[in-house]
Amino acid sequence: MEATILSRIPIFSSLRPEEIKHLLDRLRPVQLKAGEVLFNEGDPGECFYVILEGRVEVRKAMGTPDERLLNVRGPGDYIGEMSLLDPDGLRTASIVGATETRLLLMERGDFEFLLNRRPAIGQEIARTLSLRLRDTDNAIIRDLQEKNRQLNEAYENLKAAQAQIIEKERLERELQVALEIQMSMLPRELPSVPGYELGARMAPARVIGGDFFDFVSLDEDHLGIAIGDVSDKGIPAAIFMAMTRSLMRSEARRSESPRKALKGVNRHLLEMNDAGMFVTVLYGVLNRVTGKFDYARAGHTLPMICRGGEAVLTPPPGLGQPLAVFPTPALDKQTITLVPGDVMLIFTDGVTDAVDSEGNLFGLEGLEKVLAASYHRTAQGICDGLIETLTSYQSGQFQNDDITLVTVRRLPL
Repeated sequence: MEATILSRIPIFSSLRPEEIKHLLDRLRPVQLKAGEVLFNEGDPGECFYVILEGRVEVRKAMGTPDERLLNVRGPGDYIGEMSLLDPDGLRTASIVGATETRLLLMERGDFEFLLNRRPAIGQEIARTLSLRLRDTDNAIIRDLQEKNRQLNEAYENLKAAQAQIIEKERLERELQVALEIQMSMLPRELPSVPGYELGARMAPARVIGGDFFDFVSLDEDHLGIAIGDVSDKGIPAAIFMAMTRSLMRSEARRSESPRKALKGVNRHLLEMNDAGMFVTVLYGVLNRVTGKFDYARAGHTLPMICRGGEAVLTPPPGLGQPLAVFPTPALDKQTITLVPGDVMLIFTDGVTDAVDSEGNLFGLEGLEKVLAASYHRTAQGICDGLIETLTSYQSGQFQNDDITLVTVRRLPL
């Protein structure tokens, strides 16, 4: 059987039957298991092998990150001849059994003797080597092309990632600027009003919005109180908020009523609102002597009153539309009278829209409960406690909107 296989191998096809028989007497059988290494790249090579049965893998850089499969050899193929022809005599690749494999081993001396007896064998080996080198070159070219493709893909991914990082840094800078604008517009300290306590607190969202609050001293008995929420986010919203606050202060000082003040603000905003934003505002005037709070509401949330430890909403709302949308917006005009001991809370919808880890809204009911439970605290303490409660309620969830609070407590007589 071995003689038949050898005679069919191109490099031995020129041998006569007796030479095949003589060759078989000189060759040593070798058994190779699947996964077993026959020899490693760089090993000294003093023999070559003829495959009788099974298959082996030819691997380059085996055991390294650059390992690659060059080829698979089967019955009739021979391996290891390169080290016999190379002056250094080192294996140029590793051979691993792909299956159970049976081979014949030829020593260097027998190989050289055979070449001297039959020069045609050398020619056949040279031809085979030429084909193998061409296949190897093609494999290397394909491998390089694939690596080049992967490098190009990695480069494009890197460029995309870098662009994302640059955009993220730009947005972060923009948000920081927006936050600085927003915080610079807030009162540095709250006014002192005899017979009353004032409190205020803002918790900006990660994506900065356009909330604001303000106090405007009109005379010794009257204090203007404003709170607003711009529709957009980022620097545009912060700039729009700054314009609204400035206009609000100006109109508050020259208008005879909150309603007229909001109409004046709306008129100016319409003239400069190229971005199409809008703002909800509640502006009212507190009479410290009577406790009356006359307010006009432009689409903003209603204030909440806590009397005797029970939180209740103000009277049923009328129609109120945001500013910077309509030339003559509908404005809800109301009057609240604070009696000694009352607490009034004015807030933005970031309070009631806060969500927990399961997506449940904090809502008006939650706010009423917290306000009632905080009734005994100072005006500022109520704001601080509400922020703590909302932070805990959101439990690390993304805060979608600014949270802004203003409290007015009329002190007991």
